[in-house]
Amino acid sequence: MAQLDLTGVAKKFGVVDVLRDINLNIRSGEFVVFVGPSGCGKSTLLRIISGLEEVTAGDLHLDGERLNDVDPARRGTAMVFQSYALYPHMTAAENMGFSLRMAGAKKAEIREKVAKAAAILQLEKHMDRRPGQLSGGQKQRVAIGRAIVREPKVFLFDEPLSNLDAELRVQMRAELIDLHRRLKATMIYVTHDQVEAMTLADRMVVLNGGVIQQCGRPLDLYDDPDNRFVAGFIGSPKMNFLSATVKEVRPDAIVLDRIGGSSTSLVMPFEGFDAAEGPIEIGVRPEHVRLAPSDERRDGDVEVDVTLVEELGDVTYVHATMPAGERIIARSDNARHRAETANRIRLDPSRFLLFGAAGQRIRPAGAA
Repeated sequence: MAQLDLTGVAKKFGVVDVLRDINLNIRSGEFVVFVGPSGCGKSTLLRIISGLEEVTAGDLHLDGERLNDVDPARRGTAMVFQSYALYPHMTAAENMGFSLRMAGAKKAEIREKVAKAAAILQLEKHMDRRPGQLSGGQKQRVAIGRAIVREPKVFLFDEPLSNLDAELRVQMRAELIDLHRRLKATMIYVTHDQVEAMTLADRMVVLNGGVIQQCGRPLDLYDDPDNRFVAGFIGSPKMNFLSATVKEVRPDAIVLDRIGGSSTSLVMPFEGFDAAEGPIEIGVRPEHVRLAPSDERRDGDVEVDVTLVEELGDVTYVHATMPAGERIIARSDNARHRAETANRIRLDPSRFLLFGAAGQRIRPAGAA
């Protein structure tokens, strides 16, 4: 069992609040990913868990034991860094077994644990090589193996794939998922790449400005974000945001007008809208914005100017400008379009999300 509880955790550097009131429960065997933009506090939070940074306030407990004053080497955690941090004069086997040698483990025990980790990571043929003779992916596996031999309660990963090329990152993500499945260990992973986060995580913790914005399963955050920041951060391409005014409030719907500065009005299913709400903004994902067929015209279609077309094979993303200059991205499966030509888009108001002036989510009555 390796359950980690963070209660009221805060961190200041001088007068700067880096983390504020972090409350989080990480269950045993969970793969949790901290994600957010640079400077949001995610790496600082990981270093606090490892003991490399001290908390300013709050408590950390691992399996009920308070960690605040426990030495990093005795916390039962193992960190895998972005830079690999391998000793260049040592072989892969020597690097993996170094912490055990420093702890006074017997040679037979070290050989056994290193061999077991090498088998898990498919490194058996490379154990006599030094870091300079290894590829980037192999170096990262050695760094992970160095953590495995310590048999920690919690694995900590600090952007471990950011130095790898795109193809190798995809391969290493798959290997990390398989490693988690086999070890059934508690893993905490830090990244600024939200695609990487969604691929790996059992649960994602989205941070911004030192505060947890939302925590949950990746697809829950994608489909049901709590605020504009999470909605815009999760998803690639990012969510479209369009201005609009509420023209009419009905018991089970609202009529939205001037969408994206256009003359278009659409009826959005929405129960219990508060007419006192101030300015609103619509959020709609690219997959819910379609190019209208050239031979079919409907009320509510919006004329746009296409500025960029990304043809990716199985899908095409069309970047366009609304009448008042607001940008929008539409998804078009296997379509071919020419840039800088006029097109019409079709919006699905049933897939709209509403956000208030402060970025808060406006939800229908009775919604969670």
